[in-house]
Amino acid sequence: MNTATRKAKGKRLQKFVCKLILKYHTILEDKDVKSIRMGRKGEDIQLSEKAKILIPYSIECKNQEKMKYLWDAYEQSLSNANQLEPMVVLKINNKKPLVLIDAEHFFWLQSKIIKSG
Repeated sequence: MNTATRKAKGKRLQKFVCKLILKYHTILEDKDVKSIRMGRKGEDIQLSEKAKILIPYSIECKNQEKMKYLWDAYEQSLSNANQLEPMVVLKINNKKPLVLIDAEHFFWLQSKIIKSG
């Protein structure tokens, strides 16, 4: 895969994340959530100060096939989930555990927490 194709894949994911944020945080506008040009240092999604209050996360987007094993683990969780939301807890030696959940579910859940708080 050439560099332009890889950058296009990454850009699509960044735009997807921006759309999810705006979908679940309707108080925000396009100017509050921006996809940053590929190759620039820093976060992939730039949030305004207003957006950072609602979404206190530094967002890095990775669209890579070499992480397929994560989807295999997620599919296993999904097959066992019944009516529950699937979740995978990931861990490697000497690193903190991470949680993998569906992106849309995450932004929905995060918006509900803010609305209830």
